[in-house]
Amino acid sequence: TTYQRHYLILNHMGTIRAEHDDFSIRFASAMNQMITLKSSDGADNDWSRDIKGNMYDTVVEGFQLLSRWTGRIWEQCAWKFSRPCKEPPISDSQQDSATFFDYEKVVRWNYTAEERRALLELIGYIKSIGLMMQHCDTLVSEALWETIHMEVQDFVQDKLDTMLRTTFRKKKDLSRILSDMRTLSADWMANTSKADPEQHSLHQETEEMRQSTFYPRPVAPTAAQIHCLQFLICELVSGGNLRKPGGLFGNSSSGIPVEDLKQLETFFYKLSFFLHILDFTAATIGTLTDLGFLWFREFYLESSRVIQFPIECSLPWMLVDHVIESQDAGLLESILIPLDLYNDSAQHALTYLKQRFLYDEIEAEVDLSFDLLVQKLNEVIFTYYKSCAASTLLDSSFTYACDDGEKYFVKPLRFDAIFKLRRVMILGRTIDLRSLITQRMNKLFRENIDFLLERFEYGDLCGVVELQQLLDILELTHQSISRFLELDSYSLMISEMQENLSLVSYSSRISSQIWNEMQTDFLPNFILCNTTQRFVRSLKGAHHSSQRSDASTGKPYFYCGSHDLTMAYQGLAGLYRDFFGIPHMFAVVKLLGSRSLPGIIRALLDHISSKITAMVPKVTGLQEALPKSIGLLSFDGGIAGCQKIIHEILTWEAKSDVKVEVLHDLKEIGSALYWMSLLDIVLRQIDTTQFMQSAPWLGLVPGNDGQVKHAYSDNTPFTTLLSAATSAVASSPACANPSSYLVMSKQAEAASLLYKSNLNSGSVLEYALAFTSAALDRHYSKWSATPKTGFIDITTSKDFYRVFSGLQYSYLEDSMTNPSKKREMLGDSVAWAGCTIMYLLGQQLHFELFDFSYQFLNVAEIETATVSLYQPADRSKSPNIFQGYEVILEAMRKARRLNNHVFSMLRARCPLEDKVACAIKPSGAPLHRMKFSNTVSAFETLPQRANS
Repeated sequence: TTYQRHYLILNHMGTIRAEHDDFSIRFASAMNQMITLKSSDGADNDWSRDIKGNMYDTVVEGFQLLSRWTGRIWEQCAWKFSRPCKEPPISDSQQDSATFFDYEKVVRWNYTAEERRALLELIGYIKSIGLMMQHCDTLVSEALWETIHMEVQDFVQDKLDTMLRTTFRKKKDLSRILSDMRTLSADWMANTSKADPEQHSLHQETEEMRQSTFYPRPVAPTAAQIHCLQFLICELVSGGNLRKPGGLFGNSSSGIPVEDLKQLETFFYKLSFFLHILDFTAATIGTLTDLGFLWFREFYLESSRVIQFPIECSLPWMLVDHVIESQDAGLLESILIPLDLYNDSAQHALTYLKQRFLYDEIEAEVDLSFDLLVQKLNEVIFTYYKSCAASTLLDSSFTYACDDGEKYFVKPLRFDAIFKLRRVMILGRTIDLRSLITQRMNKLFRENIDFLLERFEYGDLCGVVELQQLLDILELTHQSISRFLELDSYSLMISEMQENLSLVSYSSRISSQIWNEMQTDFLPNFILCNTTQRFVRSLKGAHHSSQRSDASTGKPYFYCGSHDLTMAYQGLAGLYRDFFGIPHMFAVVKLLGSRSLPGIIRALLDHISSKITAMVPKVTGLQEALPKSIGLLSFDGGIAGCQKIIHEILTWEAKSDVKVEVLHDLKEIGSALYWMSLLDIVLRQIDTTQFMQSAPWLGLVPGNDGQVKHAYSDNTPFTTLLSAATSAVASSPACANPSSYLVMSKQAEAASLLYKSNLNSGSVLEYALAFTSAALDRHYSKWSATPKTGFIDITTSKDFYRVFSGLQYSYLEDSMTNPSKKREMLGDSVAWAGCTIMYLLGQQLHFELFDFSYQFLNVAEIETATVSLYQPADRSKSPNIFQGYEVILEAMRKARRLNNHVFSMLRARCPLEDKVACAIKPSGAPLHRMKFSNTVSAFETLPQRANS
């Protein structure tokens, strides 16, 4: 409707923006002219008077503009209050209580998003123009006073003089009033051509004699003088009768000519405006920019019979919340402007209404609003910079492959103005907003780290890749925000949340969780696939069940900022959720670092040692169930006869539980050893990268024999460069402090020695094998009997390889009889553990000669060759002699290939010709590989083999 178009601010924003821009330009131009006038000496009087008059007109126009804008807000509020919202929207949280206060209908639900933006923009215009005029008070005050002085003196000394000599010449009473006005306000000190008024002759004078020349001075009339002049004008015009028809300056019956009456009327109203000009800083601007009425709602509190409305119903907070929720880049810098409404309302409550309880209510709401503002502002800033970090770290190939890849780019926002706010005035108090944001941001980072660690603690070990990704995003977010705020160190934060602040603490929440997961879930329930180099969770027959509770759902900005980026990273992390492999090991190494990684290695080695110790009595029980003498399998009965003989040898039906426990112990030992091999691969790759980066600075070049050699005998290129620079600088007479350069040269030499010492890094796998060998040495006599004759005893049944051979055959046979359990319980870890133990005990050749599966395969090959020899003509028509045995034969072949792979790896990494050992420094860096015999110094922490 027409009224709606008139009263709503949204419909006038185009005109308001144009008025604001035009006035800002002209006010700035007038201020520049005033500054030029101040800096110039002996300026022309007419030019100076024009500039000051222009400044006066600009200030008056600013007052009119502020008055018109404030009036528009009053009109819109009245329009909204008279037309409440009829059907407020009901959100999900308000389904139970769908009743609304009347105040909510006229304020909370009565403003659309566009109207809130327009209202906020207009409030910003009013406050900015008022603040701009207020800041230039000292610069324009003299110009305003001088202009007012000129206006008053021009009327009093010139126009009143003309009236005295013409209109009021014979009217003694009225002439006396005019004389009183001149006596009251005339500044004769500025007059250079007229004498005292009593000396004026009543005879006719020429035009030149009637003109007075005076110089305006920055001496404005006082409020008392202005009020007295107004009173005398009223007395002059009304003759004492203020209720005459036609108004004060209407059709006067006092006989004053119309022209003089208009001059008196104009001057009368100018005097009224002079009061506002003279006090424009303290009163006028404060009154014109006072928007405190937007907060008061006492009428609705009485009608609703409540003590106070929710903070969501407060119009100032609604505007602040609109800026935060909309995240409009054009409004972010105006986020604190609505809080100035609280200052206006508090000032109005104390000075005009004089009600302390209203001020107390405003103060309480300000405390709540400012806390919510700082909290939400921190969340917006944190979310924005975290989204930027996640977008930066997101794989570009993934973004380009998506059809809607634009949604992974973040719309730029600017928080520079907010970061610079150190003094925010609210209710007379100065608040350092930057300091509050910094404090909350430090707390937010710590909460985010704690949430990520807690989320990782509720999941399994496969979630380590996602944890590493989210922590990388958080670290980049910290780097971005640290450019503007003085945040705590990221390493300090993460050490604090990991409870790893002590210098002697080598454990952390991540390392404790990793080891707890490995001990309770990973080693018992994950199986190894040697082909893919991955561990996957066993689908059936978990030996130990791991009870988990669901992790709490965190706030959206605790993940990747925006929802789209969070879903993208969760999709990428889901690719690593169902297995554990090389990517997970890289994440483990990066998260633990050189400080906590040795603790995990030592715990795994102790776990291997404890499993070996716990397995000894179980293996002994299986050994006792075997015959005292076991010979080679006969070829006469074929594979069926061999199977029957093996069943007669392996009488473990009564010890089926022991057999299962031994297999699971071997599985955990093998998984731990293979985990160490994956760790060794990752560490070697990292060491290689570091070597490639440091080799040019250390002067390392490849030799003819393929080995790395030093190209420089004494110094490295790094130390040579800094030594030459130090000598050149120190020899210069302009160098004031050469000692600092000498210290830098010495530090370069120390750095070269440090990097050289880390070149020959050792192998974690070799150290694990040496530790396992030392652990097996304590049980050597029980698992490996020394031949009495010095030759291989083919009938012995007490060696470990006999037990493992029987276990392997039983397991393979079970996979034939029950295909659903095929490699779903144990995987390839059993082969890794069994082959490692047999290799370290020196039983590899015994196992390869006398293993039941190997002999079974030999018999099958001989039988195949025999059948092929006697039936060479038509092999397709010959009956399948291995019918029913195809599955177990194929399983045995795969097992033999796997065993050969493990033995070849062991021979390469741990040759038995030379005893290989290595150690790990307290810092976590492995020592280089050394070859020496067993001594106490070499294995001071490892169990020793008893002398035999």
